[in-house]
Amino acid sequence: MPKVAFHTLGCKVNHYETEGIWNMFKDSGYERVDFDRQSDVYVINTCTVTNTGDKKSRQVIRRAVRRNPDAVICVTGCYAQTSPGEIMEIPGVDVIVGTQNRKKMIDYIEEHQKTREPVNGVTNIMKNRVFEEMDVPEFTDRTRASLKIQEGCNNFCTFCIIPWSRGLLRSRDPENVIKQAQNLVDAGYKEIVLTGIHTAGYGEDMNDYNFAKLLQELETEVEGLKRIRISSIEASQITDEVIDVLDKSEKIVRHLHIPLQAGSDTVLHRMRRKYSTDYYRQKVDKIRRALPGLAITSDVIVGFPGETEEEFMETYNFVQEIGYSELHVFPFSRRTGTPAAHMDDQVDADVKNERVNRMIELSNQLAKEYASGYEDEVLEVIPEEHVNETEESVLEGYTDNYLKVRFNGTKDLIGQIVRVKVTESGYPYNKGAFVRVMEDAQNGKTEVSS
Repeated sequence: MPKVAFHTLGCKVNHYETEGIWNMFKDSGYERVDFDRQSDVYVINTCTVTNTGDKKSRQVIRRAVRRNPDAVICVTGCYAQTSPGEIMEIPGVDVIVGTQNRKKMIDYIEEHQKTREPVNGVTNIMKNRVFEEMDVPEFTDRTRASLKIQEGCNNFCTFCIIPWSRGLLRSRDPENVIKQAQNLVDAGYKEIVLTGIHTAGYGEDMNDYNFAKLLQELETEVEGLKRIRISSIEASQITDEVIDVLDKSEKIVRHLHIPLQAGSDTVLHRMRRKYSTDYYRQKVDKIRRALPGLAITSDVIVGFPGETEEEFMETYNFVQEIGYSELHVFPFSRRTGTPAAHMDDQVDADVKNERVNRMIELSNQLAKEYASGYEDEVLEVIPEEHVNETEESVLEGYTDNYLKVRFNGTKDLIGQIVRVKVTESGYPYNKGAFVRVMEDAQNGKTEVSS
């Protein structure tokens, strides 16, 4: 049985796609082995969101070549899409596939095995208007299921290379989304995370269907689904129709990731983001009325070209005002090929790092404040893993509103929905005490006391 090994760099979408690619190899009779072991084929799923992503991708490719010089080295993902020539120059690379035509990967590998010639399967992503179907019936990580519903982005923010690596927005057929969601629930998953490059842009390329309708259908048509989590939603996509669906839903969780990037209107303009701080604030107010107790997480880029101390403080104060439950803080990174890389007034690295540290401190403070509101409350948690090998009894998982909780529990609880009392709030995690398991019985929902 031939062996295949995978290494994934970058975002959740890449991790989803690696599972989809593995599924194709499995159907072709391959056995999956760890990346650090001897394998016949190594697949490296690359990231290109920053120049560092490119560098890390090259390092991993070289590591695979050293591990087994006779193996087929296949490179896919965003870096492969934008820079196939650069990758082909790395000695030992045999097959390149970008962010489309992954279905042809095994054919390309077999072609290379016959001819011993390198195969470059990268084509122009900007011409593609069709979502590439890749089913993932189950995940190597057994507790969380992602469901990719959308590909590409039409926004062209000045700091971002993603439209060039992923192409323009295209949505997955709704029937296929519902079908795969049902398959995942049937495989035992309680929560599904809807994911994509511009996730809530779903349906913008369709005439009579949109993201709100998809959410409704997932809620009503997928039997046994307990939680729907949206991986990310832009402020501009929080329409009244979406808010109405969130308001009425019993399955969409009280957590939304709403990217901000900057809380200064002048910086947002330079970033070519499609909203103002006032617009963003209004959307957040509206959505909080629909979902009381909502946890809002976000992304912030610090040190964007030309960012003054005053503009940084505008962002700092805006973040404080919104009261996020957690932030992902990034120092601006010059991405070759983007307009922002050539902008004047690049911010000094020391200034950037000092601002990043201040923003992270604020994020930690806001996270603790949000969590403190749930001390002594009983919340539903899906345990995902043991905290470490030495403490087999300590489980860790997330509440619906994305609080990380650790509590004593047995292995059989992993992947179940359990009720846990938060005994001590904190950040990065809260301490809790197991209360009971929530189960599905034939005759409806039952609760089993501990």
